[in-house]
Amino acid sequence: MRYSDFDDEVSMRLFFAAVMLVLHGAAQAADCVDPPADPTNTYDAQHTYDKLARDYPFIRIAGAELPEGVRKVADQTYVQYGSRCLKLDMYLPAGLRMPVVVLVHGGGWRSGFRSEFAPMAVRLARRGYAAVTVSYRLSGEAPYPAAIQDVQAAVRWVREHADRYQLDPARIALAGGSAGGQIASLAGVTGDVQAIINIDGLSDFTSELALKYEDDPKKNPSAAGAWFGGRYAEKSALWREASPINYVKAGMPPILFIGSAQPRFSAGRDEMMAKMSQAGVKTDKLILPDTPHSFWLFDPWLQPTVDATINFLVSVPTFGHEL
Repeated sequence: MRYSDFDDEVSMRLFFAAVMLVLHGAAQAADCVDPPADPTNTYDAQHTYDKLARDYPFIRIAGAELPEGVRKVADQTYVQYGSRCLKLDMYLPAGLRMPVVVLVHGGGWRSGFRSEFAPMAVRLARRGYAAVTVSYRLSGEAPYPAAIQDVQAAVRWVREHADRYQLDPARIALAGGSAGGQIASLAGVTGDVQAIINIDGLSDFTSELALKYEDDPKKNPSAAGAWFGGRYAEKSALWREASPINYVKAGMPPILFIGSAQPRFSAGRDEMMAKMSQAGVKTDKLILPDTPHSFWLFDPWLQPTVDATINFLVSVPTFGHEL
């Protein structure tokens, strides 16, 4: 496979995998069975706060209380594999033909919960956007590209149920944080969305900066290595294939990058933005100074993240206008 073939070949592979998933799910009649709780899955706001509070004593875990005029439609199964059901939650304001932001949680591809993005979903809904938080298969359950396929299946589910929930199927954005930012970017550039928000997620697994951390020989395996099923030297094609930077082309969805002050999570970002600009694709970035990774879980940083997201979506001709 040639380096220049990644876009078409990977998109085709993901498409046929998605078709098989739909056919497989349609053939299942089993009830949903939730997987057992994983005690090692501790990537959530409270555990993250406990790690950060000493260095950032002013932060507060962002709330997810439903404001007046916003309703939550919880635990909707968007795809099923045998008895395994993947679910999403929708946060819906009152309105007709609402634009949608699908939110993908982080956690190093191996942990995390969709509730991580409930606070952002609530604030988006307050501004008139339908916000959808999704669960997906983590690396301990299914390796790459399962998470990409799952997120694209969630987008299809949203589009298929647009009439029922008064959503606009022509205005769907993907957003995610950390590993979720990378997943949202890759699912978006190889799928069918109108905009992408990458919050502190990698753009190039093969860059020197990314390999320093994601291919660290002291980690056995690293988070990325566990997702790909091997180190870079063993699975280099997959590491390249999963890098959103390799899919830049004219007509791709515009991307906003929102970054922390931690350089390791910006791997490939500026290079990807330069390629996008050369291809005539809209892109922008916001770097929040003096911030840790996972800043979007906390006040005072969540609101600037929401504001930047909305301002960008409004500026995208194929997506936004002021609500």
